[in-house]
Amino acid sequence: MHIHILGICGTFMGGVAQLARAAGHRVTGCDSAVYPPMSAQLEAAQIELVEGYDAAQTSFEPDCYLVGNAISRGNPLLEEILDRRLPYLSGPQWLAEHVLKGRWVLAVAGTHGKTTTAAMLAWLLECAGLAPGFLIGGVPMNFAVSARLYGNDVNSPFFVIEADEYDSAFCDKRSKFVHYHPRTTVLNNLEFDHADIFADLAAIETQFHHLVRTLPSNGLLVSNAAEDSLERVLARGCWTPVERFNDRAGWWVDGDDVDGTLHLRHGEQVLGSTHWQLTGDHNRHNALAALLAARHAGVPFAQGLAALADFASVKRRLELRGSANGVEVYDDFAHHPTAIATTLAGLRRKVGAARILAIIEPRSNTMKLGVMKALLPGSLADADLVFCYAGGLDWNAAEALAPLGYKALVANDLERLVEQIVASSRPGDRLLVMSNGGFGGIHEKLLAALAA
Repeated sequence: MHIHILGICGTFMGGVAQLARAAGHRVTGCDSAVYPPMSAQLEAAQIELVEGYDAAQTSFEPDCYLVGNAISRGNPLLEEILDRRLPYLSGPQWLAEHVLKGRWVLAVAGTHGKTTTAAMLAWLLECAGLAPGFLIGGVPMNFAVSARLYGNDVNSPFFVIEADEYDSAFCDKRSKFVHYHPRTTVLNNLEFDHADIFADLAAIETQFHHLVRTLPSNGLLVSNAAEDSLERVLARGCWTPVERFNDRAGWWVDGDDVDGTLHLRHGEQVLGSTHWQLTGDHNRHNALAALLAARHAGVPFAQGLAALADFASVKRRLELRGSANGVEVYDDFAHHPTAIATTLAGLRRKVGAARILAIIEPRSNTMKLGVMKALLPGSLADADLVFCYAGGLDWNAAEALAPLGYKALVANDLERLVEQIVASSRPGDRLLVMSNGGFGGIHEKLLAALAA
């Protein structure tokens, strides 16, 4: 089969492309401003990339077009496909029919922590010799790729997937995860997000319940007991056994960021411990969810804890990009106020009293709408200075960050922002860049300017 993918450089569609190629299909694709790191992964997989969405691409005559959810009506290639009644599917539907069908799917859903938890879960299965396939919205450092069809066992039934609540395509406004039909499911947390497609939290809870309704009675649902929103979802009806975590009467974890310990507990009983590289309560909770999900697939707790000791996290999750003149530059995917606060808290525990300069790009669709701008000052409280890139925003970032007083600086020009950050930096500082995009290559610009 030849498939042509519209929006191929997105994390999800790029992962689908790699899976399709590994399954023996011919894969081509297009995107606007074809960009790394996904473009590099696709080229390594010998997938032909085309710049833009020219309608002439129909001359490729693929068997099917896969349409990413970033593609809207009015796109010239999509309009040509529709006018000529050419075959097309959403990425999640194609994935369900051609990759996930018949496999033991382990899905990780939630507003935060999906990528890290899914990467942990895949690593736990890998270390147990279960050779899982996976599709993760980031690059796990233990694997160096964001997607693979199988491990070293082509008969492995296991497949780990990051289960996103965002919609599937222009023609299918259901959440992606409704297509996956998992046997093992993690519900990490649930907050309001994606204000461009959801009116309120209740609308997202409805989509999560659609997922719950697809789960089998012989499956397992691992749910965060500390989240009222998830309890409301389950109260609507659940036909699958549930194991709750973050429950002091049941499953919970604790640990110490200083010595890197993590302790698995059930009630007052300590069931096992490990030392690992990650920090923060949020990562310990992610680890607990992964341990419970992996146990459902046959991985004992002791084996899972041992595997966590070698877990190396995911690119763009407090990733140190480099240092120059005594200043370290970190990169993180955080873009929701809760994620920003959690990321800052994690770095603060790591660096103690050292100064942290937070650099944010409100780039997600929700942040661009300004829906959560009032939460930004509180989320940035752990930073010593805050720099915000406001290029392209329709709301006043300086006004929104005014409660931070002298600590906050806003700029509409990226080069000017870099100059201001470097001028404010001194040896021993940590620069924490937070964005869900490439941020104009600001990491390299900062390191070069600091070195100069």
